[in-house]
Amino acid sequence: MQGVPGAATDGPTSVEPVHTGKVIGISIIAALGGFLFGYDSSVINGANKAVFYQFDITNKGMQGFVVAIALLGSALGAFVGGRLTDKYGRKKVMVVAAIMFLIAGVGQAFPFATWDFMFWRVIGGFAIGLAAVVSPMYISEVAPAHLRGRLSSLFQLAIVVGIFATQLVNQVIIGLTPKVCEPGQDIPGCEGMVDPTASVPMVQANNDLWLGLQAWQWMFLCMVVPAVIYWVLALTLPESPRYLVARDKSAEAKVVLEKIYVNDVSDKLSSIEDSLAGEHKMSMSDIKGPKLGLLPLVWVGIILAILQQFVGINAVFYYSNLIWAAVGFGEEKAFLTSTIISAVNVIFTLVAIATIDRVGRKPLLLIGSAGMFVTLAILTFVFTSAPACTQALIDNTANPTVGCTLQSELNSPILSDTSGWIAVIMLNLYVAFFATTWGPIVWVLLGEMFPNKIRAAAMSVAVAANWIANFIVSESFPSLVGVSLGLAYGLFTIGAFVSFFYVLKFVKETKGVQLEDMEKLEGVKAS
Repeated sequence: MQGVPGAATDGPTSVEPVHTGKVIGISIIAALGGFLFGYDSSVINGANKAVFYQFDITNKGMQGFVVAIALLGSALGAFVGGRLTDKYGRKKVMVVAAIMFLIAGVGQAFPFATWDFMFWRVIGGFAIGLAAVVSPMYISEVAPAHLRGRLSSLFQLAIVVGIFATQLVNQVIIGLTPKVCEPGQDIPGCEGMVDPTASVPMVQANNDLWLGLQAWQWMFLCMVVPAVIYWVLALTLPESPRYLVARDKSAEAKVVLEKIYVNDVSDKLSSIEDSLAGEHKMSMSDIKGPKLGLLPLVWVGIILAILQQFVGINAVFYYSNLIWAAVGFGEEKAFLTSTIISAVNVIFTLVAIATIDRVGRKPLLLIGSAGMFVTLAILTFVFTSAPACTQALIDNTANPTVGCTLQSELNSPILSDTSGWIAVIMLNLYVAFFATTWGPIVWVLLGEMFPNKIRAAAMSVAVAANWIANFIVSESFPSLVGVSLGLAYGLFTIGAFVSFFYVLKFVKETKGVQLEDMEKLEGVKAS
């Protein structure tokens, strides 16, 4: 792959007069797909142990697959999402994604068995994949160049707010739910619920809450509300002007542009028409090139998308409750710690929005890689240097070891008060570095770095690669934890190390560049 040198736009960005309220409003609505993305992908964090008990899923590999199978749906949704957006329009795809989120929320709340629970997770994952393609694409296509970084970052902000909302909802639900049902306990609502023969321990989320439904079912049902809101509001959005021009609807595109820009839009419309001249239906042949079958720029996007996952962020958000339980935290404390991490994620995503169009994409990515490397390395040291929980320690009921009980994972580290606090602080710092940099910026880059003619095809491939990488991390994480939590975090440390040097060599700065000028910046001539 050819190296792509550094920043190309160091001068001041021209500021066009725009109807700021209008463009922010439509960007927020489009970003709601990110909220559902965050909610649906993270809700399993609070429900996973309850689902494992409900369907007696004991095998670590199977536990990981039940969680991660949604990501295969996401990869498929992302892969076909570009073609769907080019064929039917960005707006219609957002409406379809909202309906699928609604269906998935209800389906996951009322499964009959493991197989159909997994099916509904795939449906929700497909919706996530669609949202991951269409929302950044749509926002980047309607946003003025001087606001594009901040407005495109709204998608990542919506994701992290969705994750935080999930943790908050789960925290409220678990707070209203009776304590864990165990043999010999006289707790209202627990009568007849405990199965003493179950291979997986019952957790608090398995207890009944309202209307005869267990707490984990309500966690999924709460997704219905934002799905309906997204569905209704998506119907009010204008179509992307670049899609309209590609469909020979320049008059309609001009109307949309006039809603965004204050001055005459004739030149801007002509620029879009020129960039799309000779446009044909999206085909994967558009992104074929000399480097292993693809254009070098497409490989840059793919590898950025993969590295965003290989630093391990979703292992934190899908399994944080399990991580904290593994190091001796009780269930309510684990939920609270996970909620705090999600709040940190939201706060520092706001920092990213405030800085991305000032500092630029590339410098922030480098800062993020360095920060994640340091914090992950410390976490790896803490987890590997701590003594491990063994079956012998669990069986030693005469002298029980703090942090090593029947609820603990074998080989999980036994943390002292000091090392436990270090782990909590470092994990929050790691999330802060990710949220300020790699979280939003990769989505911004994927939405803006590709020239108009190849954007849909290139985004489909890059986002699909992101979800496949996410699947690999999420599927393997429970098994890695079974060997050593330090091993898992050591691999994430390597991912952060590689990401720094990859960005340094291959990523260009796109701050302030018009979408129609990306072809010149990147040196790509899409046929």
